[in-house]
Amino acid sequence: MNKKLFCIICFLWPLLAYSQKYHSFRPGELWLDNNGVHINAHGGGFIFYNNKYYWFGEHKIEGEKGNYAQVGVHCYSSSDLYNWNDEGIALKVSSEPNSDIAQGCILERPKVIYNPNTKKFVMWFHLEPKGKGYTGALSGIATANKITGPYTFIRSTRTTPGCYPVNVLDLHKCPVKQSTIDKKLYGGGLNGEHPDTLNILGRDFKEGQMARDMQLFVDDNGKAYHIFASETNSTIHIAELTDDFLDYTGKYVRAFVNRYMKAPAIFKKDGLYYFMGSGCTGWKPNAARSAVAPSIWGPWTELGNPCQGENSETTFHSQSTYILPVSGRKNVFIYIGDRWNPQNAIDGRYIWLPIDFQDNRFNIHWHNEWDLKYFDCK
Repeated sequence: MNKKLFCIICFLWPLLAYSQKYHSFRPGELWLDNNGVHINAHGGGFIFYNNKYYWFGEHKIEGEKGNYAQVGVHCYSSSDLYNWNDEGIALKVSSEPNSDIAQGCILERPKVIYNPNTKKFVMWFHLEPKGKGYTGALSGIATANKITGPYTFIRSTRTTPGCYPVNVLDLHKCPVKQSTIDKKLYGGGLNGEHPDTLNILGRDFKEGQMARDMQLFVDDNGKAYHIFASETNSTIHIAELTDDFLDYTGKYVRAFVNRYMKAPAIFKKDGLYYFMGSGCTGWKPNAARSAVAPSIWGPWTELGNPCQGENSETTFHSQSTYILPVSGRKNVFIYIGDRWNPQNAIDGRYIWLPIDFQDNRFNIHWHNEWDLKYFDCK
């Protein structure tokens, strides 16, 4: 192709894409917004409000530099889930170098919920201050009066400081060994040692527990919960939020102890709570995990990998970020995952797939292309 023709195509492609209307999902393919620009909302969270869906996610830039927050949290809106309008940057990183959300920090998996008592939209996200790697394991909180923002950063925090979980063990209240205190276990694992042997929970009791990959869930009764990977990613914590959704009540449980689950997603169907997550292999995809419980507090029963068929062992080359209930449709849910590209962060793709149910289990199969009519025969 001659250079002149190539330039013409590059110029016209966004204009053609702008007029394009999507009528289906094509997992892994480039997905353009109303401006003909790829949707840039990774590690996303979703909320349905005033008859529209809103998608919040990490805004990435090109190259490995895009793995750090250079812009902020991007927001999109849609009335049909196929076509998305760019609503701009909902939460901007700060140009103030001493800010917790200074440009270059790590800001991951933003989720937004609406508080009917305060009339505020509340955003939580995993936060690591700039230049400190993953040593912080903090949660960031921001609020807005309007769903699309702008969101104002409120604070960052460790979780549930000074509180023991509902299912605390006696060993957690024992004096913590100096060797455990001295361990700088901020990476992906505990080098084969059990978190209870080291008493990581006890080590972090006063300062607050670690929180990395996270999710928010609002139950039918309006109670909100923060679900996150804790204790150096070895254990999931599920913590109840205060009525304003801005803090913890102090009530929480440990789940999946020593199972090293990340990327948590929780949804509810027919009175049962379902969990989906991944293992801990960094940016590389792995086999998904799933579980079911009669209560948000458990007990949780693992169900294995919900993905079926070819490439199921890598969750179809993706990692869970959200399970989306389709508004107006009973028991209709969509798996939403990220196909990360850490070498060129902006080119991460999105995997949306329908969820099937059988005997209190859920399954996910690959589809090159599908639409919401898939659920009509279910």
